[in-house]
Amino acid sequence: MFTPWGYPTILKTGLIAILLSGFTAFFAMPFLPAALLLSLTLLLFTLYFFRDPRRNPPDEKSTIVAPADGKILLVQPSVNSFTGPSSTLVSIFMSPLNVHVNRIPLDGTVTHLRYHPGTFMMAFDHRSLESNEKMEIGIENGEMKVLFSQVSGFMARRIVCLLDQGDRVVQGNRFGMIRFGSRVDIVLPEQAVVTVRAGERTRAGETVIARF
Repeated sequence: MFTPWGYPTILKTGLIAILLSGFTAFFAMPFLPAALLLSLTLLLFTLYFFRDPRRNPPDEKSTIVAPADGKILLVQPSVNSFTGPSSTLVSIFMSPLNVHVNRIPLDGTVTHLRYHPGTFMMAFDHRSLESNEKMEIGIENGEMKVLFSQVSGFMARRIVCLLDQGDRVVQGNRFGMIRFGSRVDIVLPEQAVVTVRAGERTRAGETVIARF
Protein backbone atom coordinates (compact mmCIF):
# COMPACT_ATOMS: atom_id res chain seq x y z
CA MET A 1 0.00 0.00 0.00
CA PHE A 2 2.93 2.34 0.72
CA THR A 3 6.29 2.39 -1.01
CA PRO A 4 9.25 1.33 1.17
CA TRP A 5 11.10 4.39 -0.16
CA GLY A 6 8.72 6.50 1.91
CA TYR A 7 9.05 4.67 5.24
CA PRO A 8 11.74 6.99 6.70
CA THR A 9 9.70 10.09 5.86
CA ILE A 10 6.49 8.53 7.17
CA LEU A 11 8.21 7.65 10.47
CA LYS A 12 9.71 11.14 10.82
CA THR A 13 6.37 12.79 10.10
CA GLY A 14 4.64 10.56 12.63
CA LEU A 15 7.24 11.44 15.25
CA ILE A 16 6.89 15.18 14.52
CA ALA A 17 3.09 14.87 14.80
CA ILE A 18 3.37 13.14 18.19
CA LEU A 19 5.90 15.65 19.54
CA LEU A 20 3.87 18.63 18.33
CA SER A 21 0.67 17.32 19.87
CA GLY A 22 2.39 16.36 23.12
CA PHE A 23 4.16 19.69 23.47
CA THR A 24 0.92 21.58 22.85
CA ALA A 25 -0.98 19.43 25.35
CA PHE A 26 1.53 20.20 28.12
CA PHE A 27 2.40 23.83 27.40
CA ALA A 28 -0.35 25.37 25.25
CA MET A 29 -3.57 23.48 25.89
CA PRO A 30 -5.87 26.08 24.24
CA PHE A 31 -4.10 25.41 20.95
CA LEU A 32 -4.35 21.62 21.19
CA PRO A 33 -7.25 21.21 18.70
CA ALA A 34 -5.31 23.21 16.09
CA ALA A 35 -2.12 21.23 16.80
CA LEU A 36 -3.97 17.93 16.48
CA LEU A 37 -5.54 19.02 13.20
CA LEU A 38 -2.17 20.13 11.81
CA SER A 39 -0.47 16.92 12.94
CA LEU A 40 -3.19 14.75 11.43
CA THR A 41 -3.11 16.71 8.15
CA LEU A 42 0.67 16.35 7.85
CA LEU A 43 0.54 12.63 8.58
CA LEU A 44 -2.36 11.94 6.20
CA PHE A 45 -0.70 13.91 3.39
CA THR A 46 2.55 12.00 3.87
CA LEU A 47 0.75 8.65 3.79
CA TYR A 48 -1.19 9.74 0.70
CA PHE A 49 1.95 10.93 -1.07
CA PHE A 50 3.81 7.65 -0.53
CA ARG A 51 0.93 5.40 -1.58
CA ASP A 52 1.87 2.67 -4.04
CA PRO A 53 -1.22 1.23 -5.74
CA ARG A 54 -1.10 -1.93 -7.79
CA ARG A 55 -0.88 -1.42 -11.54
CA ASN A 56 -1.58 -3.79 -14.44
CA PRO A 57 0.39 -3.25 -17.67
CA PRO A 58 -1.61 -3.60 -20.91
CA ASP A 59 -1.98 -7.15 -22.23
CA GLU A 60 -0.64 -6.32 -25.68
CA LYS A 61 2.75 -6.38 -27.34
CA SER A 62 4.74 -3.53 -28.86
CA THR A 63 3.58 -0.87 -26.41
CA ILE A 64 5.38 1.77 -24.40
CA VAL A 65 3.67 2.78 -21.16
CA ALA A 66 3.92 5.93 -19.09
CA PRO A 67 6.74 5.83 -16.53
CA ALA A 68 4.87 8.23 -14.24
CA ASP A 69 1.45 9.34 -13.06
CA GLY A 70 0.56 12.90 -13.94
CA LYS A 71 -0.43 15.32 -16.68
CA ILE A 72 1.25 15.49 -20.08
CA LEU A 73 2.77 18.95 -20.39
CA LEU A 74 4.00 18.67 -23.94
CA VAL A 75 4.55 16.39 -26.92
CA GLN A 76 7.14 17.78 -29.30
CA PRO A 77 9.82 16.80 -31.82
CA SER A 78 13.26 16.16 -30.35
CA VAL A 79 16.78 15.36 -31.49
CA ASN A 80 18.55 12.88 -29.24
CA SER A 81 21.80 10.97 -29.57
CA PHE A 82 20.29 7.83 -28.00
CA THR A 83 16.98 7.63 -29.88
CA GLY A 84 17.86 9.44 -33.10
CA PRO A 85 17.32 12.77 -34.91
CA SER A 86 13.56 12.39 -35.53
CA SER A 87 12.49 11.57 -31.99
CA THR A 88 9.50 12.74 -29.94
CA LEU A 89 9.62 14.09 -26.41
CA VAL A 90 6.70 13.39 -24.06
CA SER A 91 6.89 15.27 -20.76
CA ILE A 92 4.77 14.27 -17.75
CA PHE A 93 4.30 16.62 -14.79
CA MET A 94 3.66 15.06 -11.37
CA SER A 95 1.94 17.26 -8.81
CA PRO A 96 2.34 16.52 -5.08
CA LEU A 97 -1.05 14.76 -5.23
CA ASN A 98 0.01 12.20 -7.86
CA VAL A 99 1.45 8.77 -7.14
CA HIS A 100 5.21 9.28 -7.33
CA VAL A 101 6.43 5.72 -7.80
CA ASN A 102 7.97 5.43 -11.29
CA ARG A 103 7.67 2.36 -13.50
CA ILE A 104 9.51 0.79 -16.43
CA PRO A 105 7.97 1.81 -19.80
CA LEU A 106 9.38 -1.02 -21.93
CA ASP A 107 10.80 -4.54 -21.58
CA GLY A 108 14.52 -4.58 -22.28
CA THR A 109 17.99 -3.92 -20.94
CA VAL A 110 19.32 -0.77 -19.30
CA THR A 111 22.08 0.33 -21.68
CA HIS A 112 22.38 3.95 -20.59
CA LEU A 113 22.39 5.40 -17.08
CA ARG A 114 23.64 8.87 -16.21
CA TYR A 115 23.10 11.30 -13.36
CA HIS A 116 23.11 15.02 -14.18
CA PRO A 117 23.48 17.52 -11.32
CA GLY A 118 21.64 20.77 -11.85
CA THR A 119 19.26 23.43 -10.57
CA PHE A 120 15.82 23.04 -8.97
CA MET A 121 13.48 25.12 -11.11
CA MET A 122 9.73 24.58 -11.06
CA ALA A 123 9.06 21.27 -12.84
CA PHE A 124 6.36 22.79 -15.09
CA ASP A 125 8.86 25.39 -16.36
CA HIS A 126 10.09 24.03 -19.71
CA ARG A 127 13.57 25.41 -18.99
CA SER A 128 13.89 22.66 -16.36
CA LEU A 129 14.23 20.18 -19.24
CA GLU A 130 17.87 21.14 -19.58
CA SER A 131 18.69 22.87 -16.29
CA ASN A 132 17.39 20.67 -13.47
CA GLU A 133 18.98 17.77 -11.67
CA LYS A 134 17.96 14.51 -13.32
CA MET A 135 18.62 10.79 -13.69
CA GLU A 136 18.71 9.70 -17.34
CA ILE A 137 17.86 6.08 -18.22
CA GLY A 138 18.04 4.36 -21.59
CA ILE A 139 16.40 0.99 -22.35
CA GLU A 140 16.56 -1.06 -25.52
CA ASN A 141 15.45 -4.55 -26.55
CA GLY A 142 16.48 -5.03 -30.19
CA GLU A 143 13.19 -3.69 -31.58
CA MET A 144 12.84 -0.43 -29.71
CA LYS A 145 14.80 1.94 -27.51
CA VAL A 146 13.58 4.70 -25.20
CA LEU A 147 15.30 7.31 -23.09
CA PHE A 148 13.57 8.73 -20.04
CA SER A 149 14.60 11.06 -17.25
CA GLN A 150 13.52 11.56 -13.65
CA VAL A 151 13.72 15.34 -13.33
CA SER A 152 13.81 17.04 -9.95
CA GLY A 153 11.76 20.15 -9.27
CA PHE A 154 11.48 23.05 -6.85
CA MET A 155 10.18 20.80 -4.07
CA ALA A 156 11.55 17.46 -5.29
CA ARG A 157 15.22 17.21 -4.41
CA ARG A 158 15.51 13.50 -3.86
CA ILE A 159 15.58 11.17 -6.85
CA VAL A 160 15.41 7.43 -6.13
CA CYS A 161 16.59 5.10 -8.92
CA LEU A 162 17.54 1.49 -8.19
CA LEU A 163 18.64 0.60 -11.72
CA ASP A 164 22.15 -0.38 -12.79
CA GLN A 165 23.75 -0.55 -16.20
CA GLY A 166 22.99 -3.93 -17.78
CA ASP A 167 19.85 -4.65 -15.72
CA ARG A 168 17.10 -6.61 -17.45
CA VAL A 169 13.81 -4.82 -16.81
CA VAL A 170 10.13 -5.63 -17.28
CA GLN A 171 7.42 -3.22 -18.38
CA GLY A 172 5.38 -1.91 -15.47
CA ASN A 173 7.83 -2.84 -12.73
CA ARG A 174 8.76 -0.22 -10.13
CA PHE A 175 12.25 1.22 -10.35
CA GLY A 176 12.24 4.40 -8.27
CA MET A 177 10.47 7.64 -7.44
CA ILE A 178 10.89 11.40 -7.10
CA ARG A 179 9.84 12.91 -3.81
CA PHE A 180 7.33 15.76 -3.61
CA GLY A 181 6.41 16.82 -7.12
CA SER A 182 8.41 16.83 -10.33
CA ARG A 183 8.37 15.50 -13.90
CA VAL A 184 9.43 12.55 -16.01
CA ASP A 185 10.45 13.09 -19.63
CA ILE A 186 10.54 10.24 -22.13
CA VAL A 187 12.09 10.44 -25.60
CA LEU A 188 10.77 8.05 -28.24
CA PRO A 189 12.43 7.16 -31.57
CA GLU A 190 10.91 7.83 -34.98
CA GLN A 191 9.30 4.38 -35.33
CA ALA A 192 7.26 4.85 -32.14
CA VAL A 193 3.73 6.10 -32.84
CA VAL A 194 2.74 8.42 -30.00
CA THR A 195 -0.84 7.85 -28.78
CA VAL A 196 -1.20 10.71 -26.27
CA ARG A 197 -1.31 14.49 -26.40
CA ALA A 198 -0.74 17.45 -24.11
CA GLY A 199 -3.32 17.79 -21.35
CA GLU A 200 -4.06 14.07 -20.96
CA ARG A 201 -3.58 12.22 -17.69
CA THR A 202 -1.35 9.17 -17.31
CA ARG A 203 -1.05 6.26 -14.91
CA ALA A 204 2.42 4.78 -14.51
CA GLY A 205 2.70 1.25 -15.86
CA GLU A 206 -0.78 1.30 -17.44
CA THR A 207 -1.31 4.22 -19.83
CA VAL A 208 -0.03 3.42 -23.33
CA ILE A 209 1.82 6.48 -24.62
CA ALA A 210 3.17 4.89 -27.85
CA ARG A 211 3.05 1.79 -30.02
CA PHE A 212 5.59 0.31 -32.42
